This record gives sequence, structure tokens and C-alpha cells, in this order.
Amino acid sequence: MEGGAAAVDRRAVLRGLGALGALALLPACSSPFAGTRLTIAAGGTEGVYFNLGQALAEAWQQELGLTGRPEVLATAGSVDNLARLASGAADVVFSQVDTAADQLERSAPGDPRAPRALTRIYDDVLHVVVPAASPVTSLTGLRGARVSVGAPDSGVFVIAQRLLEVVGLSPERDFQAVQLGINDSIDALADGRIDAFFWSGGLPTRGVSALSETLPIRLLNLEDAIQAVRDVYPVYAAGTVPAATYGIPEPVTSLLVRNFLLVPAEMSDDLAGALVRALFEAQPQLAAASPAALTIDLRAAIGTQPVPLHPGAERFFRVEKAS
Repeated sequence: MEGGAAAVDRRAVLRGLGALGALALLPACSSPFAGTRLTIAAGGTEGVYFNLGQALAEAWQQELGLTGRPEVLATAGSVDNLARLASGAADVVFSQVDTAADQLERSAPGDPRAPRALTRIYDDVLHVVVPAASPVTSLTGLRGARVSVGAPDSGVFVIAQRLLEVVGLSPERDFQAVQLGINDSIDALADGRIDAFFWSGGLPTRGVSALSETLPIRLLNLEDAIQAVRDVYPVYAAGTVPAATYGIPEPVTSLLVRNFLLVPAEMSDDLAGALVRALFEAQPQLAAASPAALTIDLRAAIGTQPVPLHPGAERFFRVEKAS
């Protein structure tokens, strides 16, 4: 209820944004963005990125008067998305803060394809999923197990590697690692081909929810590893998965990682600002696609450090704050 009320308040504010708000009322032929075509790099089809990407594509076509619906790409995740942004194969991408920061460091000064943030969206939660009947209760219990650590070009793989390294577990030495995306990880756990999988996604992730309806699952509690990970990688934060999520009987401590929507530095200020405005206007539709969107908040949206906001997005937030 609180999230829904906040969304209503945000929509009321956004209706008064003047010229930007009026764009939604323009017919497609009058829109300054008619003819603009966008490609959105999302993630696995059972993940939150993909669900929100589909909802954003609908919202952006309608609100900006685009002549075609943006294409939403199923990808391996954050690392793959950032590569597509850098190459020009995608115009808007979802990414975790850790992988986005790495890409920013690799970008040359003045690179027109360097990542810039439209907004912070929701926070990902690291899931380490095991069957409810599994004897494994901690990360160290994964020794000797068959574990999916995420697809090769995913943000999941980055955070899993970092976590395992900090706690002293080696995929080469301590367990049998496979690299599967969210869809294949879910299928492999359901079929008994793996014993656990890592996933970084919003709560709840649709595919994990569907899995829990056919196979009771648990999430490993990472409380003992949180401080050690944050000492090395302060970009992560501690968070809690509430009881009853995926049917788990009690709250679980895990890692949180911020998520951003990114565009290339060369995107026009007008287009970047309009994309952000339309996102907040469409928050009810986004929340229908995934409850994770309920946590998208105007006040927290500028928290994209170390990735700079795109100037068009910065202008949008400045106008909103002034109103």
C-alpha cells in the first residue's frame, strides 16, 4: 500500500512538469521523437530486467510517440549489456553498479559510447538457491556440490566470483562449477542436475517464484560473509529477503547491489530526459510487470555514483526537484 501511494504522489508531481509532461499528449506525427528507434538490452527471459524491459518498451512507444516499439533483447546480463552499449548494438541497457563501474573505467575520455545513467532503479538481491531439502546451509557447505555461478557475461558471475573469493572458495578446487543463465539454472535445479545456483535479481524474480511452486527452495543466509565482502567491495550493501518470499520460512540476510538504466554519452539530452520522465509516469505498469519496480524512487534515483547521470536525466531531476 505504501509503495502504491508513493507512486500516485510521484505521478501527481510529474503531471506538472510542463513541456516534458506535455509530450505524452502529442500524436506520434507531432512528437520530436517520431522516427527514433531504440534497442533495450535486458537479460534472461525469466529475470526482472527482461520483464521491466518489455514494460518500458510499451511505455516509451506510447509516451514518446515513437513510430516503432523498442526492441527488447534477451541477453546474458550486465556484462553482455555493457558490451552491446559500447558497440552500438543497444541504446538503453540494464546494469548492476559493479559492472557499470568497471565499464566506465575502461572507457576512454570523451568516448561517445561511454555509459551514462538515466536513473537508479531497484536494488538486486543476491540469491544462492538450494532445494529446501538440501543439507547445505552456508556457502562453505557448497564444497563438493554442483553449482551454477551465472552465465559468462552476466553480473551474477561477477558478484559470485567476488563473494566466493572473499570467503576462500575456489570453483576449480572446492566444487563443480557450471556457468548457466537464470533460465537454465532454474531448469537444472528442478531436474537435479545441479545442487545450487547463484542469481542476482529483484524481489521477487518471476522464474525463481515459479520454481518454488514446483520445488520447495531455500536461500542461503550470507550474514557471515557480508562484512568481509564489503571490506573489499564497498559497492555492495547488506539487505534482507523477507520471510515468505519464495516460500522461505524466515528472513535471510544477503547482498544488495544497485541497478541502473544506462545510455551512451552521445544520446541527446532531450531524448534522455524524456525517457526518464516516461519511466516514472509508467511506474504502475512497471510494477505490474514486476513488484521490484515499486521500489523505484525519485529521491533515490540520482544515486548512480560512480556512473555520472546523463545531462538530460540530470536536467529532468533538477526540474522535478524545483517543482
